[in-house]
Amino acid sequence: MRILIVDDEPMSLQETKNVSQNAKPEAEIITAENYKKALLEAKDQKIDIAILDIEMPGMNGLELAKRLKDICSDTNIIFATAYSEYALDAFSLYASGYLLKPLKPESLREALHNLRTPVQYSSDRLQVQCFGNFEVFYNGRPLHFSRTKAKELFAYLIDLRGAAANTGELCGVLWEDSPQIEKNRHYLRNLIADVKRTLKECNSEDVFICRRNMFSIDTDKVDCDYYRFLKQEVPAINSYRGEYMRQYSWAEFSMNSLQ
Repeated sequence: MRILIVDDEPMSLQETKNVSQNAKPEAEIITAENYKKALLEAKDQKIDIAILDIEMPGMNGLELAKRLKDICSDTNIIFATAYSEYALDAFSLYASGYLLKPLKPESLREALHNLRTPVQYSSDRLQVQCFGNFEVFYNGRPLHFSRTKAKELFAYLIDLRGAAANTGELCGVLWEDSPQIEKNRHYLRNLIADVKRTLKECNSEDVFICRRNMFSIDTDKVDCDYYRFLKQEVPAINSYRGEYMRQYSWAEFSMNSLQ
């Protein structure tokens, strides 16, 4: 479990860290004194829980919560503040808790016990986020594809849920009506190599299936919020906010089916 604490007051930041360590001694605690550092931490590694102050300079905790959710929709938000008047706004963001300072260990334990999105501890499979932006994580850290189109290729195969796509279909999705057919086919081969290389770096190359010009994903080897949603798992249903792979226009068809 990875917990990010954000507070612009050093003493309050340390106090919240101490209470968090008391409540969850096994957790990895990360601290940030401003929103810029918090966003950098969230982009660099998967944050399971963010404990946020609300009154902060530059960007308040409510706006920061939205930004963190944009990065990873599975991040649980807990507000720790001296102000009670923001509670309604906080819960409109589906917060897992709204705690008043001084923070008490028993209050934090209760919030951690009732997270909206239970923390997934499995690390032997890729974690795939489709809700909000499409992202792929391994051991809580985002995978970095060397080409944006390689990431989009992987996203499209995730969207197919194990169904296979051939070269023509993939080129049509990635480049739509481009007349440069042969050039695109050649570039697609580079993208396929990039996907394989990226997955191999985290020992997950068997997720990507390539057979005689047919490409697919082994769905049993990924942990995906979209797949869990389709299985009617309550945490996945609660994590859906009406956005699905929003980087990609072709994803709108699948998003409509989630309504």
